Amino acid sequence: QVQFMESGGGLVQPGESLTLSCTISENLFGAYSWGWWRQAPGKQREFLASIHYGGTLNYDDSAVGERFKISRDNAKKTLYLQMDYLKPEDTAVYYCNRFPGGVGYWGKGTLVTVSW
Repeated sequence: QVQFMESGGGLVQPGESLTLSCTISENLFGAYSWGWWRQAPGKQREFLASIHYGGTLNYDDSAVGERFKISRDNAKKTLYLQMDYLKPEDTAVYYCNRFPGGVGYWGKGTLVTVSW
């Protein structure tokens, strides 16, 4: 069973940056596309970004604009999300999963809180 270990969240002030990591226990990590989602308190989970196994990037511009960058390290089986110019509305639990359909379940996520 694939496991997702998200990390890197924390409390930051508006305008600051944070990089999230997600280590995925998938032997065929490099053969799949992966993505990041987030769920803010009281809201539905929303898609943020994906990275194709071939390297093509896709972002939900309405959610993150050009502030977030997704990347991957196939050797480390790790997915990254670099987040710049964070805003209070970016406060949420951030999750990674296979893209586009997921694997049927989610990891615990990592909490990002943007506040003064």
